[in-house]
Amino acid sequence: MATRIQAFLEAQAAELDAATNTQLAYGRDLKDFADWLEGRKTDFETATREDVEKYLIHCDAQGLAKSTRARRLSAIKQLYRFAFEEGWRADNPAIQVKGPGRDKHLPKTLDVMEVDRLLTAARETGRSDSDRLRNTCLMELLYATGMRVSELVSLPVSAARGDPRMLLIMGKGGKERMVPLSPPARDALAVWLADRDDAEDAAREKGLPASRYLFPTRAKAGHLTRHRFYALIKELAVAGGVSPEKVTPHTLRHAFATHLLANGADLRSIQTLLGHADVATTEIYTHVLDERLRELVLENHPLAKDG
Repeated sequence: MATRIQAFLEAQAAELDAATNTQLAYGRDLKDFADWLEGRKTDFETATREDVEKYLIHCDAQGLAKSTRARRLSAIKQLYRFAFEEGWRADNPAIQVKGPGRDKHLPKTLDVMEVDRLLTAARETGRSDSDRLRNTCLMELLYATGMRVSELVSLPVSAARGDPRMLLIMGKGGKERMVPLSPPARDALAVWLADRDDAEDAAREKGLPASRYLFPTRAKAGHLTRHRFYALIKELAVAGGVSPEKVTPHTLRHAFATHLLANGADLRSIQTLLGHADVATTEIYTHVLDERLRELVLENHPLAKDG
């Protein structure tokens, strides 16, 4: 079954240009399904629709969230579609299995004052001046562009050259998009880039290779990792007096979208800036429009006014 999973993931990467994180998630989900099948003395080739349904019941009994169960079923369905196309299954046992659906939660976000506190904390938090410049640049770019954290930490330094007004971002599935930079983000980027280049020059003099990343580290990936940035943003939340439970890299992405929408941006523009393939994904932010319309009526309708 491990061979089947590997072949499926390679096909996803080659044919659909699936993002690395998506492939990793599919791999983990399918390995869990394979382990469960192995415990029942069966495998991908012989599993039935009943087996798939019982596996989902098993996942539910483990207390897994609806979104996790839905994702696992999606991976299984795609695996069996691949199996049918490749000819090692004559049917798709998962095709008629209904998923658990997804709970619709409003995205957690931050208000403008909380974002300001995080930006201030970034300017003041760090073991050295260089750390503080880097932290400031990270936070300004994240809030100015709404990038995913994986897109932010892996930015190539070439994207930052020449005092750019627009930043070229490589998104999911290798899809590129352009996002404008705010003046504070451009300033923070220019200052950090100068500091980063000085450090790189010093490293080259010691015989170390140059890095192609805007936020280089000596880690295996060559750049700041998602996990380290996640920990960093929690540290900034504490330093800025914002509840760490509210703050993740993704809540800054949500803040970017909700603050734009609250100030009059349209959904299609926000979809483009966020890199969403489908505007339906962006529509989770319409709760902000609902609140704005409610306030508009309460503030301006003659019958809503006292007296």
